[in-house]
Amino acid sequence: MERRSPLRTHLAVVVAILAACRGSEHVRPPGRVAALTVTDDAGRTVALARPARRVVSLSPTVTELLFALGAGDRVVGRTTWCDYPPAARAVPSVGDGLNPNIEAVSARRPDLVVLYRSTLNETAARQLERLGVDAVVLRQDRLEDVARGARLLGRLTDRAAAGDSIARFLDSVLAAPRPAPHARLAFVAWDNPPMVIGAASYLDELARMAGGSNAFGDIGAPSATVSLETIATRDPDAIVVLADSARAPLPAYASRPEWRTIRAVRERRFVVLPGSLFGRPGPRAAEAVAELRRRLEALP
Repeated sequence: MERRSPLRTHLAVVVAILAACRGSEHVRPPGRVAALTVTDDAGRTVALARPARRVVSLSPTVTELLFALGAGDRVVGRTTWCDYPPAARAVPSVGDGLNPNIEAVSARRPDLVVLYRSTLNETAARQLERLGVDAVVLRQDRLEDVARGARLLGRLTDRAAAGDSIARFLDSVLAAPRPAPHARLAFVAWDNPPMVIGAASYLDELARMAGGSNAFGDIGAPSATVSLETIATRDPDAIVVLADSARAPLPAYASRPEWRTIRAVRERRFVVLPGSLFGRPGPRAAEAVAELRRRLEALP
């Protein structure tokens, strides 16, 4: 199987977010007496007769949340990209979280499937429901989405107190005083064509909490394709990339002549961030903020 990089994974999630659309649907099998009823981020009412005991998570953020809630032993399926905590890697993979393999998901005999919100995944949720499998769709674009998801998943897994605790912690991270920005950053998610992160991404939020500013924060979308000339004109202090680890080599485009028109590239001013920590919003947000702040302060 071809192994995609965290950059490709993050981009796939961004594309899913861009394709997302709002809708509503009432989901309650006839004759079921619901003990737990929630409204998900697609506006759907989802009813469970009892707390979920077998959960398939189709999102790295959700997988991490479930383990943080103390419900990791209930995760019976995950995506290829669910790599944290390490115990999650022992859970059988059902493939990708985009347009998931319904047969592989249902084979895990889940009583709840959690998907991140996108047009494809809302369709998948309806397919699962026709098979009698409850599914909930959650936004995971910003930390406030993760806080809401923690509360909702806490209810659905009988871990409400833990969910509320995680949500309060994330609320405190969001409310913490933010340092004055001292570094302008360009988050480059793709090189051909150049694609940068905009204001609707968690990475933009993270930069501001860590004392940076997004050179493309005026773009309202999660990401946008731009020209190399535009990046050069914006003249960021550093280029931020996600990689398998913080010790990964610089991206190949760093040595291409056309990219060297950008001052930060010529001066090798790159900030390489591990995708497992920075590629998704989640319970480790405070750790990500502290690490990014440390790296920004270390810039020459």
